[in-house]
Amino acid sequence: MTTDALADFSAQLRGSLIQPEDSEYDTARAVYNAIHDRRPAMIVRAKDVADVVATVNFVRNEDLLLAVRGGSHSVPGFGTCDDGLVLDLGGMNSVLVNVSDSTVQAEGGCTLGDLDHATHAYGLAVPGGTVSTTGLAGLTLGGGMGHLSRGCGLSCDNLVSAEVVTANGKILNCDAQHHADLFWAIRGGGGNFGVVTSFKFKAFSVDTVYGGPTFFQIDGDVMRGYEMLITSMPEQFNALFAIALAPPAPFVPEEWQCKPVMVVLTCWSGPPEEDDSILQSVSELGEIVGQALWRMPYPEINTFFDDLLPPGLRNYWKANASMGFSDEAITQHLVHGPRVPNLESGLFVFPINGACHRIEPDETAFANRHTTLSAVIAGAWHKAENDQANIAWVRDYFEALKPCSESGGYVNFMSGDDQDLTDINYGPKMQRLKEIKAVYDPDNIFRVNQNITPE
Repeated sequence: MTTDALADFSAQLRGSLIQPEDSEYDTARAVYNAIHDRRPAMIVRAKDVADVVATVNFVRNEDLLLAVRGGSHSVPGFGTCDDGLVLDLGGMNSVLVNVSDSTVQAEGGCTLGDLDHATHAYGLAVPGGTVSTTGLAGLTLGGGMGHLSRGCGLSCDNLVSAEVVTANGKILNCDAQHHADLFWAIRGGGGNFGVVTSFKFKAFSVDTVYGGPTFFQIDGDVMRGYEMLITSMPEQFNALFAIALAPPAPFVPEEWQCKPVMVVLTCWSGPPEEDDSILQSVSELGEIVGQALWRMPYPEINTFFDDLLPPGLRNYWKANASMGFSDEAITQHLVHGPRVPNLESGLFVFPINGACHRIEPDETAFANRHTTLSAVIAGAWHKAENDQANIAWVRDYFEALKPCSESGGYVNFMSGDDQDLTDINYGPKMQRLKEIKAVYDPDNIFRVNQNITPE
């Protein structure tokens, strides 16, 4: 590119343009997953939609690689790149709550914490993820599973409309009646179709919840009991299942701390008078080695993993989807789960039923909606010298579960080396996604993702 072209571009921005010689460059290029130590040619910290338009036009005209960053949580490192341009939306994080119709407008740089903070003041909540620092954009575009999924659906199921800057630099507002093909694709198809600068969500009346972790001795019957709970309990009952190491917490006896356990992380958004009944139902799943459930503001439950999984760890994940815990799957979980290498790693299973199944499979691009369990085998560790051992644990576990799993998995849980699984994951929806990609991004400018190539 010419010096004049860069100067003209910089002059169009209200946000900042950061280059390698700038003092803030190393801070600006850092992402959540420290395994990705990449050096972009420049970073744009966008201040508004006009900055996004200018950036998209610039990378298109100069034929630059573009990485779009929301919360920077992308484990595959899709929020950064080498030698290209990173468009950082983090400064675009305003949230507007409309109480009259229980909708929420949130900019593309919001985190789940930003959203929760704004909505909770009104006694409302938008279904999101489980870590408050997660970027709302990536979460929603991939689907959005969390503590309210059984009762309220996925994040993308509650998307009312979106503002999208497409590859030609146009600003499009899409919903079920306007650019309906684009609206369908961004609900599960990831960041393949443009930069979403604003989301409008349906919100729900959720103020406080009853929840927290229960730690059990390793036992296949706990898994069977968990599956019965999340298929038979009212939809206001949500629970994540995990196999991990018990934390050094006050409610875990010292002899069980840092030992492999099974975990059920409960979130009950129903009436408080039923809290005791929920506690009893969960407690009956197996031999308890530690437990802490209490009534709390809803945003609090989305912070439980924040301290355990801060930015700067090294991460490697694999995704898995299934119709349930078959006997074969339980056997493999009992072998590989207890081998979890450290406190930050684990198997985490999210239920996909209830409200999630009331959306027709073809209504959105979200894949594997017919399944009931979505799992991530998540490796997280501190030092590069432990890369090989941690990655091997994730891969071995993933391979062992393949024979008893559905094809594909949750796109937000996939790793950077899972690109060959993209076609498998979307299955019969892939052809339609490719055709829509060809309309809105024919030159594949938005390719730093689990990429859908244009037809």
